[in-house]
Amino acid sequence: MTGFAERFIQQGIEQGKRQGEAQVLLRQLERKFGPVSANLRQRIQEADAETLLDCSERILTADTPDAVFH
Repeated sequence: MTGFAERFIQQGIEQGKRQGEAQVLLRQLERKFGPVSANLRQRIQEADAETLLDCSERILTADTPDAVFH
């Protein structure tokens, strides 16, 4: 496999992982706080994998949806 193909596949894997993390966080937010605003949904969709992971941990103690991102 060429270097380009390997990078392309790795990018796809990383994108899929990030999308999965975003879906889990959205589901957690909806379960804990109810419907997620369009603004917050967009923030989650645009967040990188590390931010999503941090937010998934902060939701355990957050009192509001906004507190998940601070």
